[in-house]
Amino acid sequence: MKNRKIRVEALKYDRSIHRSWDCSLIGETDELWEFVGIFPDEIKHPLLGVIRPNTVSYEFYWKNRWYNVFRFHQPEGELRNFYCNVNLPPVLRGNVLTYVDLDIDVLVAPDFGYQILDLDEFEENAAKHQYPAETIEKAQASLRELIRLIENRLFPFDFKS
Repeated sequence: MKNRKIRVEALKYDRSIHRSWDCSLIGETDELWEFVGIFPDEIKHPLLGVIRPNTVSYEFYWKNRWYNVFRFHQPEGELRNFYCNVNLPPVLRGNVLTYVDLDIDVLVAPDFGYQILDLDEFEENAAKHQYPAETIEKAQASLRELIRLIENRLFPFDFKS
């Protein structure tokens, strides 16, 4: 059902809600959910700077992959940046999509230069919460896969503004 209103909840490993927001489902395949959301208010983010009201977020959640990708556009339409999260695969129940954020992020500029963020936070939380070895391995493999997609301009990084 396209344009269905969805609440996204990004959880910490202990399943507490870290962030939540509303968006709309705009596409679904056997492998992927695609959403769109609009920032209603200005947000001051330590890495992204000022996110202006009406900034658009296209969000890509693979049903069986350990990451998601956000493609942000300025209110006027031009590409602002991509932001990627390494996480446990998402779950959509009713009108709520949840995923467990594993802290590793990748910030991708419009020129496709990228910066890996929060590896130290991942390591701290892996020790604190005693992540299973498989979780650590899958998170690291997912980071490598994201970098391959970025460097080779593969979906969703094949966007041309």
